[in-house]
Amino acid sequence: MTVHFAPDAALFAVASTSRLDAYVATRRFDKPTLVMDLDRVETQYRALHAGLGRADIHYAVKANPARQIIARLVDLGSHFDAASRAEIALCLEEGADPSEVSFGNTIKRASDIAWARDQGITLFAADAAEELEKIAENAPGASVYIRLVVETSPGDWPLSRKFGCDRDMALRLLDMAKALGLNPVGFSFHVGSQTRHAEMWVPTLDVMAGIWQAAIDAGHDLTMLNIGGGFPAFHGEPIDTPTLYAAKVMEMVEARFPDVPRIMAEPGRGMVAEAGVIVAEVLLVSRKSDRDMHRWVYLDIGRFSGLAETEGEAIRYQFDTARDGDPMGACILAGPSCDSADVLYEKRPVLLPQTLRAGDRVLIRNTGAYTSTYSSVCFNGFPPLDVVVI
Repeated sequence: MTVHFAPDAALFAVASTSRLDAYVATRRFDKPTLVMDLDRVETQYRALHAGLGRADIHYAVKANPARQIIARLVDLGSHFDAASRAEIALCLEEGADPSEVSFGNTIKRASDIAWARDQGITLFAADAAEELEKIAENAPGASVYIRLVVETSPGDWPLSRKFGCDRDMALRLLDMAKALGLNPVGFSFHVGSQTRHAEMWVPTLDVMAGIWQAAIDAGHDLTMLNIGGGFPAFHGEPIDTPTLYAAKVMEMVEARFPDVPRIMAEPGRGMVAEAGVIVAEVLLVSRKSDRDMHRWVYLDIGRFSGLAETEGEAIRYQFDTARDGDPMGACILAGPSCDSADVLYEKRPVLLPQTLRAGDRVLIRNTGAYTSTYSSVCFNGFPPLDVVVI
């Protein structure tokens, strides 16, 4: 295995920001647009690869399925975590081998399982008895891994409860998979998206290690551990460089799972978020009354056109304008739609220039992940987020 060591990530961040800024400075945009730097995606891949060592990177396609990104990652040797038939097809069309793609969604249509099997996909996720039955019927003999629930997630964007099953259910599902003629190879879990510090993984890894040992004691020959995602991007609070973060996680994984033959990791946000910037525009600056403590700043992009992760103010984006040298003041930030839920930050107002006015350009930093895929199709007639890859 060739390990690629990356120089200091801060230097790449500056270079990527300069490249993105140079591109957007010379162009006009008539709608909100995400601009992605493909070279920065490659830099992040190499940095994570260096830290993850022997673990296979399965890029979480849902984070950003731009065709150019998938093609570049195929060239780099990445594997892929696909959540749907369309994502599998995209990866295969861009040259990924079926053996490098896992069908990682635990909620799948039976006909899509059969289609995936026909394309050569052999690795499927499950967390329920009925899902195993669907896989056994439509992809007989396939390898399966059981997703475990993470009851308390340390991530800024938790993924608990909807996905996974508990210890006792997981052990029964391993038995059931065998009885159905499937090949149960191991477990997966997801510590939670945007888990900012590697040390936050400790409680989850301790629980998972106990379940792993219980499966071994029950006679199961497990060969694969999928540690999921959680690898963070910079959203205003300090984080380790990708290589250092990934290396810390792997050190903790190896200490608890020393003999597992295969480890998978599914970075999404950590791979692409910092490679993107959204170019937006101020539509209105107003106050509700003379007593209003904060201005309201309305952008041409909101929750329904790409910024869904501002739900609960979980992900805190950074904003740059040409007026950032002027006096700053707190404001409530909102989107353009006729929906009262389309408010981005109100509990913790955002500092923006007091001179900001309609027509001003706003750059929203590190938005390469989960923006284009969360963008709805013309809610209120506003166009979905456009994507440009450079």
